[in-house]
Amino acid sequence: MPSMGSVGDAYDNAMAESFFATLEREVLDRRRFKSQAEARMAIFEWIEGWYNPHRRHSGLSYRSPANYERSHHQARARMAALLLPSAANSLSGKIITTA
Repeated sequence: MPSMGSVGDAYDNAMAESFFATLEREVLDRRRFKSQAEARMAIFEWIEGWYNPHRRHSGLSYRSPANYERSHHQARARMAALLLPSAANSLSGKIITTA
């Protein structure tokens, strides 16, 4: 299906067109469905089981959302481990010197 609009107008949505082209290629063109419900379930499983969690995304430094979230939570845990001891010491009123 050709683009709905011309280059530069509001109807030219390359991201959506890319998504639907991938959906057609990966899911819809590979099999025939017995019912609309079966097609919906296959699309849902593809989006939630592969596309959303595992596709690489340029906005996430070409990491999958699952890998990005994992590294984000690990970085937060490391930061909390570094900050909590000093926060606990400052809250208790103790002064700790390091050499």
